[in-house]
Amino acid sequence: LVSIIVSKSNKYFIQQQNTLGALNGHIEEVYSGHNVIKAYNAERKVTEVFNKYNKKLTESAWKSQFLSSLMGPLMHFIGNLGYVVVCVVGAALAINKSPDFFGVIVAFILYVRLFTQPLSQFAQCITNVQTIAASSERVFEMLEEKEQPNESHKTKELTKVKGDVEFKNVKFGYDEDKIIIKNFSASIKAGQKVAIVGPTGAGKTTIVNLLMRFYEVTEGEIYIDGVPISELRRENVHNLFSMVLQDTWLFEGTVKENIVYSKENVSMQKVINACKECGLHHFIKTLPNGYDTVLTDTTTISAGQKQLLTIARAMVQDSPMLILDEATSSVDTRTEVIIQKAMDKLLKGRTSFIIAHRLSTIKNADLILVMKDGDVIESGTHKELLANQGFYAKLYNSQFEQ
Repeated sequence: LVSIIVSKSNKYFIQQQNTLGALNGHIEEVYSGHNVIKAYNAERKVTEVFNKYNKKLTESAWKSQFLSSLMGPLMHFIGNLGYVVVCVVGAALAINKSPDFFGVIVAFILYVRLFTQPLSQFAQCITNVQTIAASSERVFEMLEEKEQPNESHKTKELTKVKGDVEFKNVKFGYDEDKIIIKNFSASIKAGQKVAIVGPTGAGKTTIVNLLMRFYEVTEGEIYIDGVPISELRRENVHNLFSMVLQDTWLFEGTVKENIVYSKENVSMQKVINACKECGLHHFIKTLPNGYDTVLTDTTTISAGQKQLLTIARAMVQDSPMLILDEATSSVDTRTEVIIQKAMDKLLKGRTSFIIAHRLSTIKNADLILVMKDGDVIESGTHKELLANQGFYAKLYNSQFEQ
């Protein structure tokens, strides 16, 4: 009986956990995006979605709890029924037996009671067991994901890097069936400022992710100073680059801690110089405790200022190569000019990769790679590409169309 009820209620426990996850995800999404919801008067819509999840959760929870709660009373009933049957049958048998048989009956009654008591206790906790079983499916699904291979056997290490980078017939897809980067090849010399441009979805950021070994290439190879990055440890590859992304990430801590981050033995003067170069020093001095001001979720700081902090962080890291993914997308035009001057100092002598949509910001790049549908279709300097009147020229001129 218990196994029948468990098999019936188990699907409702799984449904309950799945719906609970969807409900929690919806609540978190609404909480983090409440400004957008208010601005678009979408309160009724998000409430309807909440009510839909909540109703589904109520139904699955009610059915699962009801079925699992049946087991406690059912086990008690079966236990007591067995107790009564032993008493009745034992009494009938005792009529024709000797008086000593009463001791056997009493002992057997106690045995029945001792046998059914653990089963009753198990029935009482079966609800928790089924909830854990349904939850564990989601947990183990994540734990069973394929882990990154162990790289302890790799002994090659790059310390002094010139900055030569080569992409050789690189193919990649987040899903094996859907190849995004189809046949990417490019050769970048040390110290060059390389801009990667193209329409949305062309694969620009994916190229950077492959260069940093956040993902492994499906086919082909990427070389740094002639060494395949697949033969290097990920930690070594990451140490070769500083990154400034369009998504700015600040952590709870002081301004100085956010700028220095994982770099050790950084002097205060170096932090101040980096902030002065990207036009951030004056803003930091206006904060209550200057560089010792603790940044939290409640600290009022604009998106542009956050991006300036991440740029200062890259300057302090002082890595031999640099990646800028829309690094000036959240700053105004005047601040962008300041940053460009600071970037010119930062990029001097370093191999740099710049992803930009505003093509006016990469006019002085040594090499521009134009990507479309996962492959390089044009390459050259700004003047050369404009003279060719190809895809880059159309992209550049589209900025000035009204």
